[in-house]
Amino acid sequence: MTNHPLKILSFGAGAIGTYIGGSLALTGHEVVFVERPNIAKSLNERGLRLDLSLDTRRETSAADLLPASDLVFVNSLERALDYGPFDIAVFALKSYDTESALKDIALLADKMPPVLCLQNGVDNEPAIAEILGPENLISGTVTSAIGRRDAGDIVLEKLRGIGIANEHPLSERLVKAMNIAFLNAKLYESAADMKWSKMLTNLVGNATSAILDISPAEIFSRKDLYAFEMRMLREALAVMDAQNIKVVNLPGTPVNLLAFAAKGPAWLRPLAVKKLGGGRGGKMPSFHIDLHSGRDKSEVDYLNGAIARAGIKTNIPTPVNSLLNKTLLAMTEHKIPLEDYAKKPLKLLASV
Repeated sequence: MTNHPLKILSFGAGAIGTYIGGSLALTGHEVVFVERPNIAKSLNERGLRLDLSLDTRRETSAADLLPASDLVFVNSLERALDYGPFDIAVFALKSYDTESALKDIALLADKMPPVLCLQNGVDNEPAIAEILGPENLISGTVTSAIGRRDAGDIVLEKLRGIGIANEHPLSERLVKAMNIAFLNAKLYESAADMKWSKMLTNLVGNATSAILDISPAEIFSRKDLYAFEMRMLREALAVMDAQNIKVVNLPGTPVNLLAFAAKGPAWLRPLAVKKLGGGRGGKMPSFHIDLHSGRDKSEVDYLNGAIARAGIKTNIPTPVNSLLNKTLLAMTEHKIPLEDYAKKPLKLLASV
């Protein structure tokens, strides 16, 4: 295994792209970011700002500033690839942006490096593999919590880590480079186990919070809504079991405890409520942020929707996941007014 710096193409300077690309740049790797024209222009003027002071190993109490002169920001994939060849591309876009990004990738597939897919859900990797081939795909997950203040300006909110599937000759080298950059990376032998386990953590309190316009802490404080969330998780676990996909713990994330809570006895609820309700602090889940910011996009179809579709294929009933997916999609598409379900948990529960 060689130790020379990696040449990395990052799709976007969002929260994950900035955190990973910036951290690797701080340890000497070459990173090129492709962004929208206005953002690329701004970043070319000011560079990146990473507040990583939460990680005491870094021996910093302030933000790490990466000047634009040390990085490259371009406004199209075609221009970015002119700086190649690259060792790896980091793909950490929102799942609802995958389709449009893949249209550009398809036109330049012969110049593309292998892609490390760090997106939520389990539908993105097959779409990427269809264009680039499975031999040019590496599955990954990010469990660290990253706050985005602005494009290229992030803060590390919770240090957990990164999972990398051991399915490519580059996987071990990536893990080594990431760990030198303090990213807490770990290899996983099964991409499916890793990705589906991450999806379990993304499901909890996410769609319900958006639909009802209440926080996860409020959800888990109610016995009926807690039971509703655990039923949703049991559906997902049954779908996983039908596909011989195992629950595995992820870096800093005991997913097996979450699975145990979903199937666990009633006396476990107070402990689960304390963990689940306080896990996000005061931050609302991503589905809630997307819906109530008027973004008109949601990743729900890549999470709850993926469970529902897999349930159809495996003959596993998934009424809760199906309800959450259909309801939140309809609200996102303005077919159901936000106020129809706001603060009305009994209405949602009665729909199952």
